Amino acid sequence: MSFNGVGVALVTPFNADKRIDFEALKNLVDFTIEGGVDFLVALGTTAETPTLSTEEKLAVLNCIIEHNNKRKPVVLGLGSNSTLDVLDGLKLYPMEQVDGILSVVPYYNKPSQEGLFQHFSAIATATDKPIILYNVPGRTVTNMLPETTIRLAKAHKNIVAIKEASGNMAQCMELVQQAPEGFAVLSGDDNLIVPQVAIGFKGVISVAANSFPRYFCKMVHDCLSGNFDAGRQLHYKLLKGIDLLFAEGNPCGVKYVLYKNGIIRNELRLPLIPASDKLAAEFDAYLAQL
Repeated sequence: MSFNGVGVALVTPFNADKRIDFEALKNLVDFTIEGGVDFLVALGTTAETPTLSTEEKLAVLNCIIEHNNKRKPVVLGLGSNSTLDVLDGLKLYPMEQVDGILSVVPYYNKPSQEGLFQHFSAIATATDKPIILYNVPGRTVTNMLPETTIRLAKAHKNIVAIKEASGNMAQCMELVQQAPEGFAVLSGDDNLIVPQVAIGFKGVISVAANSFPRYFCKMVHDCLSGNFDAGRQLHYKLLKGIDLLFAEGNPCGVKYVLYKNGIIRNELRLPLIPASDKLAAEFDAYLAQL
């Protein structure tokens, strides 16, 4: 299984009482698939997973799997700052129904590079599912260095990709240059995907693909096919919108845009809150011209 192109990190819609809105989640799956995404990512950071109970996570995953009905590959977000928790998750979730795992660098406890290697090695040994590593030092504090990523890719055949969200283009180029054959470097920074495809990235796991799937997917697919002129035009068309998505934290902006599109309610769980009046006004102006 290769995870190239556009993966969408699906949000979790809520009703006014903060319970999960499963009908809206089904609408979102349809909206993103019709917009051109290549695979779905369930229970990533954008899904507000830290605020979901174990039972809710299972319900969200099952809803996505059932409604997707094998139209697109499904990747499960499964990470923790405890290796044992991830290994327990492999027994808890319906792994036979997912196509891969997205596993984030352990957060808060700041492991060493050798600790990261042993953490992901333990996961890779415990499952035969394809694994996408996720490096996002802005959230985890720890930056997984390219040498650790490449060491893991060479040591375990089921470690097939990394979602690289360091924003460090020198580090990105080092990953691409050293990656073994068949290992995909994917973007975790929506505003950088065009130049990252130019240096050898194979795709993106995107937040913006929730909000602007048709434009965003076309932009990435144009670039992957070598049509950078068309991709660059869409990049600059979307750049302001992508910046607004993250202006007050993720998925605050995404949920506002989806609300304006009639896909979901504008509801988040604390400690996250909806877009401010100022941000909402900026979005309204941007969406009107888009």
